[in-house]
Amino acid sequence: MNLAKVLGRVVATRKEESLDGLKLLVLGIAGPDGKLSGGSVVAVDAVGAGEGEYVLYASGSSARQTAVTDKRPVDAVVMAIVDSWDIEGEEKYRKGDG
Repeated sequence: MNLAKVLGRVVATRKEESLDGLKLLVLGIAGPDGKLSGGSVVAVDAVGAGEGEYVLYASGSSARQTAVTDKRPVDAVVMAIVDSWDIEGEEKYRKGDG
């Protein structure tokens, strides 16, 4: 699993038929401090994430192991919305705080 921040959405009116109905998100890859690394990925949203939220995503063959993405040609999926995280007892992020 990887940590990322939802930056926006991708709209593709023409795509592989099995992708119809899936919401695509642009994710900015984040480090443990929450700062974006400069990398990005497009992922299928399996949990209803929104812009500005921190999420966990899986990539590679693991991305096809959710109910939403099973047997679909995807390489990344958002499978959790992050509420908070801490490192060595220090809270680094809490949803809703600034």
